[in-house]
Amino acid sequence: MDNIDDLMKTEIYGGKSLADLVTLEFLAQALGNVLAAIAILLAGFIAARWVKRRIVALGDTHAKLDVTLFHFLGNLARYVILAFAVLFVLNTFGVKTTSIVAAIGAAGLAIGLAMQGALSNVAAGVMIILFRPFKLGDFIDVNGETGTVHEMTLNNTVIASLSNLKVIIPNSEVWGNTITNYSAFGTRRAEWTFGVGYGANLATAEQVIRDTIMADSRSHSDPEPFIQVNALNSSSVDFLVRVWVDAAEHFQYQADMKRKVKEALDAAGVDIPFPTRTLVHAEPASQEDAASKAA
Repeated sequence: MDNIDDLMKTEIYGGKSLADLVTLEFLAQALGNVLAAIAILLAGFIAARWVKRRIVALGDTHAKLDVTLFHFLGNLARYVILAFAVLFVLNTFGVKTTSIVAAIGAAGLAIGLAMQGALSNVAAGVMIILFRPFKLGDFIDVNGETGTVHEMTLNNTVIASLSNLKVIIPNSEVWGNTITNYSAFGTRRAEWTFGVGYGANLATAEQVIRDTIMADSRSHSDPEPFIQVNALNSSSVDFLVRVWVDAAEHFQYQADMKRKVKEALDAAGVDIPFPTRTLVHAEPASQEDAASKAA
């Protein structure tokens, strides 16, 4: 009888025991899963790298598009592709990914509650990158700080102050405050108030101011400059002057014009007053006058 069983095993399993065949089948399946996982990971890395390059290249080919935004989108697409690749690998080994995703979601919620401040900076950084209230190189004023935007990350915005100091501002404070972008438009309006004496010829003073300002090549004639008497102060007649200039020239231009107009008014003999005060000194009353007033 044993001989018959041995003969049947030889015919059915090719001379190998059932245990040996099960072991070989398991090893073959495991090897296939490992090779499939490696292939999926390689394909995921290659696809993620290719997609990121294509997105970044799209931003580099168009000068008007912000490179920072496309680097962010490229990294986001890369991580999404790699995450899907890992899920496919886990499925290859028979792991139920739904429970893993649920666990990751619960852990992410707990981490999010514990890191609200840091995540608020990241969320604000995403909003800044997407909506672009400013870009690298812009001169801005935000949260009481004024300077040139030097770097933007998901966590903070770095500006170089007027004294060339490195100022790091958390993105939540940038997005949650009023942002003044001095570089957003190509032109800006410079404004001054020049006071002349009440005895000065106003027509002459106005002409001197106009000629001096418009002689500068940085001054724009369109729109038309505004030069009018704006106020009658206690010691001066004030001219309000508004002239358009290129945004990049605004600060230096405004400082230069103050000096030039003052020198031109002096040369034309137009009086530039300064505040004066008249003091009236009363003599003390004599004793007789004081006695008569008392009676």
